[in-house]
Amino acid sequence: MKQSEIKDLSAAQLQENLSQAKKTYADLKMAHAISPIENPLQIRSLRRAVARLATELTKREVQ
Repeated sequence: MKQSEIKDLSAAQLQENLSQAKKTYADLKMAHAISPIENPLQIRSLRRAVARLATELTKREVQ
């Protein structure tokens, strides 16, 4: 998810996407620990997406 797309979301949508992305990230990490996944770069991109969502949510809370 790009930063421009994230800025257009509401706070509720951000929270929902963040929880979903965290769950997907945890599932992917577990799957990779059990047996190597086909594309391990998915883990990195998902981790960064979680960080982008969390950053935007925190930024909105501060304002």
